Amino acid sequence: MLDDPILPKAVSEKALGSGGYPYDKTMPDGDYETAIEALQIELVKLQQWTIAAGERIVIVFEGRDAAGKGGTIGAFREYMSPRRTRVVALPKPTETEAGQWYFQRYAVHMPTRGEIVMFDRSWYNRAGVERVMNFCTPEQTEQFLKEAPRFEDMLIDEGLHLVKFFIDVGYEMQLKRFHERRHNPLKVWKVSPIDYAAIEKYADYTRARDRMLETTHTDHAPWTLLLGNDKKRLRLNALRHLLGLFDYPGKDRSVIGDIDPKVLGREPGFLTGRP
Repeated sequence: MLDDPILPKAVSEKALGSGGYPYDKTMPDGDYETAIEALQIELVKLQQWTIAAGERIVIVFEGRDAAGKGGTIGAFREYMSPRRTRVVALPKPTETEAGQWYFQRYAVHMPTRGEIVMFDRSWYNRAGVERVMNFCTPEQTEQFLKEAPRFEDMLIDEGLHLVKFFIDVGYEMQLKRFHERRHNPLKVWKVSPIDYAAIEKYADYTRARDRMLETTHTDHAPWTLLLGNDKKRLRLNALRHLLGLFDYPGKDRSVIGDIDPKVLGREPGFLTGRP
C-alpha cells in the first residue's frame, strides 16, 4: 500500500478519527498560530528561569512511529537557546554500548545546570521497538521495566526535573503519514524498514505500550499521554502541560490556558483500551 502513490480513499477518510480521536476536524491554522506563538513566549521565559536558577530539565518524547514526536520537539525548541537546549536522538547501540549497563548510554546525555535536554525516543526503546521487533529478549524487557522506575528515581533524587510524554496515533492516521513520507522527496528519508513493520505490528505495539504504562507510570515520574492525530492540538497541549509544571518569573497563566482533556490524559487508562 505504501508503494502505491494513491492512498485508498477509505484509509484517508478514516485517518483523523482513527484510534478513537475525538475531533472530526483539525484545528484552524489561524487559531493555532496565535496560540503557539503565545506559548513559545512562555517557553522562553521558562528557559530563562532554568538558566538563571541552574535548573536541569529532561523531557522524554515517546510514542508510536509517525505520531508527531519530531514536530512537537521542533515546536518546543524553535525559539529556545540552542546553547542551552539539546535534542538527543541516539542511533543503534554500538558493540561497546551493547555490552554496557543498559542505561549508561542515556545517562551521559543528562543536562548540566541551566540546560534542557529533550530525548527523541529514550531508554524506553527497550519497552517498545526492541521488544516488538525482538531486538532484545522478553526477559531483558521485563528486567528493564523493573529497573526504569529506579533509574528515574535516581535522576529525580539528583535534582533533575523529568517530564515524560507518550504520543499515540490511530492506525489509519499512521498509515496516511507513512504514505505521505514515502511519496514526498523531502520526507522519504524518514521511512525505514522498521516503519513498514510498525504498520504490520500495530497491535503488538499497543500491547507493549500498555505493559510499559502499567509498570513505569509512577508518582515520581508519571506519563503524560497525548493523542497525536491532529498535530496542532498535540503541540499546544504538550506545551501547556510543560509550562503548567513550573513556577517561573512572569508566568502568564491566562496565556497558557487550559489543557484539553480529550487530547491529553495523565493516567494510563486514558490510552489503555484504545485500538
